[in-house]
Amino acid sequence: MLDIITKVNSAINGIVWGWPALILLAFVGVLTTCITKCFQISHFGHWMKNTIGAIFKDSKVTSHTEDHSISQFQSLCTALAATVGTGNIVGVAGAILVGGPGAVFWMWLIAFFGMMTNYSENVLGIFYRRKNGQGEWCGGAMYYLRDGLGAKKGCKQIGAVLAVAFSLFCFLASFGIGNMTQVNSIAGNMEAVFGVPAWVSGIVVLILCALVIVGGLKRIATVTEKIVPFMVVVYMIGTVAILIMNIKMFPAVFTAIFKGAFAFKAAGGGIVGYGMKLAIEQGMKRGVFSNEAGLGSSVMVHSNSNVKEPVRQGMWGIFEVFADTVIVCTLTAFTVLSSGLIDLDTGVAVAEYGGVALTKANVVSTVFTMHFGWLGGAFVAVAIMLFAYSTVLGWSHYGSKACEYLFGTKSTIVYRVIFVIATFGGAVMGENLAWDIADTLNGMMMIPNLIGVIALSPIVYRITKNYVSRKFKNQDIEPMLSNFDSIQEEFAAAVKGGAE
Repeated sequence: MLDIITKVNSAINGIVWGWPALILLAFVGVLTTCITKCFQISHFGHWMKNTIGAIFKDSKVTSHTEDHSISQFQSLCTALAATVGTGNIVGVAGAILVGGPGAVFWMWLIAFFGMMTNYSENVLGIFYRRKNGQGEWCGGAMYYLRDGLGAKKGCKQIGAVLAVAFSLFCFLASFGIGNMTQVNSIAGNMEAVFGVPAWVSGIVVLILCALVIVGGLKRIATVTEKIVPFMVVVYMIGTVAILIMNIKMFPAVFTAIFKGAFAFKAAGGGIVGYGMKLAIEQGMKRGVFSNEAGLGSSVMVHSNSNVKEPVRQGMWGIFEVFADTVIVCTLTAFTVLSSGLIDLDTGVAVAEYGGVALTKANVVSTVFTMHFGWLGGAFVAVAIMLFAYSTVLGWSHYGSKACEYLFGTKSTIVYRVIFVIATFGGAVMGENLAWDIADTLNGMMMIPNLIGVIALSPIVYRITKNYVSRKFKNQDIEPMLSNFDSIQEEFAAAVKGGAE
């Protein structure tokens, strides 16, 4: 039975993460970049000022709300909690080992275009969101598929089916990539580094998750806005310290990345052209796996923001991809490539270090151990623990919103309880097949979401043009804030009054 499941999953995975899907993903990134006139570059200063810059100047960005919405900063932290995870450490190392140093270049490229994919998802998420019976915002791909794509002539059934499909894949993926595989990483690292039995880690994680997740989004956001900045800054300090030690390697690392990106020689030797294929495939896959641009996942928490301007939340989406891939993943990549453990011409790791064979799971840990001794290995174990735990918190909200769409608002508390219980299973389960299935489910979310973004790209164009005309050309025109008249009227009055 396991062999059958493995073969079926492998076949599906080859489709959802194969070249057609990756080309579709790249196409959407290029499309959204073009229709917004390269917003991530042309208005770089504006979106930086209104995201990370606003945290220190604008109280509206960080202040807690009394209603069921969360602050813009909390929405970013919760989204980053789900995206900044083991993929930023293990995934990047794996991409380099399989695709060579050139994979980093393609990871950057897909992130550049992914910024605008994520921007577009968030713009649509805010524009098509609505409130449920409890007064909580509900938004995400399922809503803009149903109410956006479904509103087009002859597309009502298509929009409804794709919305259900996205929700179902998200619901199932939340237990895999968003839960059990993350906890499995925590348990494995804690046992390898500190000798803590897997079942003990499982119980501890279950308790920590229960204390937060059962309390709903407000409690999750309160915790993630404290954990995420701390874990990212500390990890950055650790990697930057190693980079300073290996600063002489920088020219060679840069050369290896750009040379490897277009090398027609296979990583480790082999068929001509295969090396470039691997570099592109691994860089794109690991980049998307890390920042989730195109999957439609983070839209579900961005839509809970107290923001009124869709473009404002879209800019947080740009920064999310920037922080996740351009900053965190790049730091991991340079840390690995400057260590001397990787052949910069082929991407092949040395056979072993200190008597331990090098794999994608332990390369980063080995690099830190080289520079800081046992403390370095412990540092990476704790980093993975925090990254994985925060991912569980973020994905619990995604799965909850998918469950709400499929089964109604009252079902969410049942989902949260089951989700928390599943964390213990993740700690003691076998690793490989679970990761593979989770990877497939994650990719299956991408297809209906990207169809929605393509179909609704004219809306993204109009909303962006409207915002640019008002903010940069000082045109006195009605803002485009919501697809629903009642929300549009309420928000338009607030925006004109300066309460953005």
